Amino acid sequence: MAAQIPIVATTAIPGIARNSKKRPASPSHNGSSTGGYGASKKKKVSASSFAQHSGHGGAVAGKKNRTWKNLKQILASERALPWQLNDPNYFSIDAPPSFKPAKKYSDVSGLLANYTDPQSKLRFSSIEEFSYIRRLPSDVVTGYLALRKATSIVP
Repeated sequence: MAAQIPIVATTAIPGIARNSKKRPASPSHNGSSTGGYGASKKKKVSASSFAQHSGHGGAVAGKKNRTWKNLKQILASERALPWQLNDPNYFSIDAPPSFKPAKKYSDVSGLLANYTDPQSKLRFSSIEEFSYIRRLPSDVVTGYLALRKATSIVP
């Protein structure tokens, strides 16, 4: 593990430190054989050099440049992998049923429907849709219910 270097911030006024909280150096990682807190030398680090080496063990320490891939490149690399037929993917994973009730949409407009016509069993969201549903012939009502995959209960 690399030795940790304390960061001392400098201000425009000499003699006044911006960060007043200072931690003592760890006796096991300070590089001296005598141990103790006073044996290590503190090294001042400027803000510009800290920005270049911001991590102790990440991609910056290994000087790796991250290359970003777009969706086409990711899909192409996944297609090249040796997938088995029974491996899970986004299309084969079954989700548990939702705890929320299913939303009901109007059969006429597609808006959220708060009401259901008791005569035709069609859903509607406004008074105008209700009057339109009441004027529909029975074969059109049956067609709307078939689109919704509902059983037609029209007398």
